[in-house]
Amino acid sequence: MNTVVIEHVPVTDLPEQWCARLATAAATLVTVRIEEEAPPPPLEPFVSDDPAFGMWRDREDLSDVAGHVRKLRAPRFLPDGSPDDE
Repeated sequence: MNTVVIEHVPVTDLPEQWCARLATAAATLVTVRIEEEAPPPPLEPFVSDDPAFGMWRDREDLSDVAGHVRKLRAPRFLPDGSPDDE
């Protein structure tokens, strides 16, 4: 990696955004160190060796997952206490 170090730089010579973050007196001298950032590591694809992972992926009756879960969470009884027979 490349690094640039500049010593004894007056705060007034820095860009405005840097000066605002430092919030020091104008006569202050600083050292500026600029380093090249390493690129983030590449994301690895999710892989599971758990045999239970994806065990229902081939079920055709679960093609609408949201509808299936909504049906599971639906109340079994109506507000009057009678069974909900859909």
